[in-house]
Amino acid sequence: MQDSEVAPRSAGAFIAVTLAFLINMMGTTLPTSIYAFYQQRYGFTTPIITVIYASYAIGVLGALLLAGNWSDQVGRRRMLIAGLVVSAASGITFLLSNGLYALMLGRLLSGISAGIFTGTASVAVMELVPLKWQPHAPFAATASNMLGLGLGPLLSGVLVQALPLPMRIPYVAHLLLVAAALIGVWGIPQIAPRGGRIRFQVQRLSLPHEVRGAFIPAAIAGFAGFVVVGFFAAVVPQLVRVVFGYHNGLLIGAIVFLLFACSALGQRVQANLADRWRQPAGCIGLIAGLVGVALCVPERSLGALLVGTVLAGIGQGISFRAGLGDIVAASPVQRRAEVTSLFFVVLYVAISLPVIGLGVAVQMAGIRWATLMFSASTIVLVLFALLFLVFGRGGRADPAKMA
Repeated sequence: MQDSEVAPRSAGAFIAVTLAFLINMMGTTLPTSIYAFYQQRYGFTTPIITVIYASYAIGVLGALLLAGNWSDQVGRRRMLIAGLVVSAASGITFLLSNGLYALMLGRLLSGISAGIFTGTASVAVMELVPLKWQPHAPFAATASNMLGLGLGPLLSGVLVQALPLPMRIPYVAHLLLVAAALIGVWGIPQIAPRGGRIRFQVQRLSLPHEVRGAFIPAAIAGFAGFVVVGFFAAVVPQLVRVVFGYHNGLLIGAIVFLLFACSALGQRVQANLADRWRQPAGCIGLIAGLVGVALCVPERSLGALLVGTVLAGIGQGISFRAGLGDIVAASPVQRRAEVTSLFFVVLYVAISLPVIGLGVAVQMAGIRWATLMFSASTIVLVLFALLFLVFGRGGRADPAKMA
């Protein structure tokens, strides 16, 4: 297939990349509904489960730093195929796993595939979208990411509830989806690399002075939002089992899916808010959601958890998309990729290190107290971001309308 410097805008190619993005991200959260079976089989403690979960973030960060700009040099299609191949390797590793180290390797490979897709697929979606759909391209890119993350636990929840071999069947199903995605991506046009010598090197991450006014509150709010994402993916399944006594894998997967679906909804509705109120509104939604999560423990109320999930998801989606838009608008054109990569590094740190600490807290103080401490500390973090947004807005550029 011939390379092309300008991407032919094709509905078929756009849909293929969007679905591949969704399928790839599904694999990264697929184990969420399966962790309980690993605990039963291998006797893992909660901190061990959170370490397995957090291995994913190491892979994402490594891929972002090493391969974040490779698609500019070798082409989008080649990198998307590479990401799907690594996702398949992750699924095979999980399928054949027989202990801690294999599970950690599976999560690491899953993170590498997500790191490749996070930047490459987002750009490819923008480049391949037909002109008549162009206004919806940013939402398609971010929603594919979040809905894929949400569909992973939902798929595994359905399969572990309905079929035998809960530590095997979900990965077989996802491998079949990855194969379909590979077929779709194989047929898209190759968006050519720029001419000249190909150079592979670690990306330099730094923050220009003129971006700091936009970056700091967006990074704080984004950090808090992705801490919530990590909490739901790694800890909420145990919370549902211990506090509410529900062991249904489908219910657990549906609750995690609800968070990501509401995040996609928040990303959609934020465009209807005035620019200056987008990030504050996201912070308020996060705070309200975290209050609901905290109240579900003493009240033993699944309803409070569900309401908190909806509000936190919408708030996370609003703050994530609005913050990213503010950062892009404030960044010098020649350094936008660099600054955006730094933002994603902050976000993926948020779903790893705090979650490991939370796992230790669960082991030491129990799931109830750990949930209350998590909610309180994250509320304080979001309040700090909100105060910065309200009183420290000097130097911020106006957000781009495309955000």
